[in-house]
Amino acid sequence: MANIKSAKKRVRVIETKTLRNKMIKSSLKTAVKKADAAEGADKEAAVKAAIKKVDQACAKGILHKNTAARKKSQLAKKLNG
Repeated sequence: MANIKSAKKRVRVIETKTLRNKMIKSSLKTAVKKADAAEGADKEAAVKAAIKKVDQACAKGILHKNTAARKKSQLAKKLNG
């Protein structure tokens, strides 16, 4: 455990940020799974929601921009192909 006050604070801050990142990643994975499982008319709405989650994760720095682009491309391919 850290002894210095600033180091203790960094540990607390990192824990908070880690929880936030996990929450966003989890909701992203859920949205992508729902988009994969959706059928018919629901599929387009589910893919749209998943793409929005991918964009949000990318904007917050949780996904690299190329990873986000790849995920969006895969989702669109499943929708159209």
